[in-house]
Amino acid sequence: MKRNLALEFIRVTEIAAINSARWMGRGDEKAADQAAVDGMRKMLDTVDCQGVVVIGEGERDEAPMLYIGEKVGSGVGPEIEIALDPLEGTTICAHGGYNAISVMAIGSKGCMLNAPDIYMNKIAVGPDGIGAIDINDTPTNNLKRLAQRKSCTISDLTVIILDRPRHAELIKEVRAAGARIFLIGDGDVSAAIATALPNTGIDIMMGIGGAPEGVIAAAAMRCIKGDFQGVLVPRNDGDIERAKKMGVADINKVYAMEEMAKGDVMFVATGVTDGSLLKGVQFKPWGAITNSIIMRSKSGTTRFVSAEHHFDRKPVY
Repeated sequence: MKRNLALEFIRVTEIAAINSARWMGRGDEKAADQAAVDGMRKMLDTVDCQGVVVIGEGERDEAPMLYIGEKVGSGVGPEIEIALDPLEGTTICAHGGYNAISVMAIGSKGCMLNAPDIYMNKIAVGPDGIGAIDINDTPTNNLKRLAQRKSCTISDLTVIILDRPRHAELIKEVRAAGARIFLIGDGDVSAAIATALPNTGIDIMMGIGGAPEGVIAAAAMRCIKGDFQGVLVPRNDGDIERAKKMGVADINKVYAMEEMAKGDVMFVATGVTDGSLLKGVQFKPWGAITNSIIMRSKSGTTRFVSAEHHFDRKPVY
């Protein structure tokens, strides 16, 4: 893929972020998501590519999806696959919370795992934790190995976990092991990335979230040279059947990040609300300011982009 594509796609997440940010704190999740989807879809069609959505918005959201299999782009240019979430953290945005982003991962044809819209158990660490994690091992043993790798004690580590009832036992074990915990309401793509960035204070992510978000996070972690593992967690026979339809032969398979996002991949995201990864959209009398991140696996380059958008000179979808 040409590196210039990354700059084209950052324009897509910028518009999705601007649109959804207008609904920040207004309590309407569907309206915020609709705004992000509309902006992302229209901007995608201005990009010179032959794109196919392989990870879209899930059925759980009952929202106007950019659906799996949808063709996007101008129809001219390279064939690519796109994993996207126009508004990761719909509830966060609607309630004026922390860490909502608009996010995309882009790769060559055949590079992205077609993950079913079910849950996935995930674990992520930064570059200094590569080789220290095993999702089939206990949280305590993973923390012990990570502490050894980082030349610190478990009490020095901070684990980021989604604040959900399903994580009660995980939280209990992490506390018993002596590590600190940072609980978040939503947004485990940002949480995974935080483990690999300096100055976030986050050492490891653990817990169960959406499988589609796991693929997007895996693409980001490949770009930023972290480590990520995932295992599908079906809740019922319907989830198992959904996974089989998506081509999953072994429901208990441990997916490495290289299996979820292989080859040459790019990751782009724009902040909707303020967060540990990115600042949110700031509206001005003349337009808006956005803050985005662009990463490429091929070069390992990470760019942070601040942009001014003047609404009297450009369309805002």
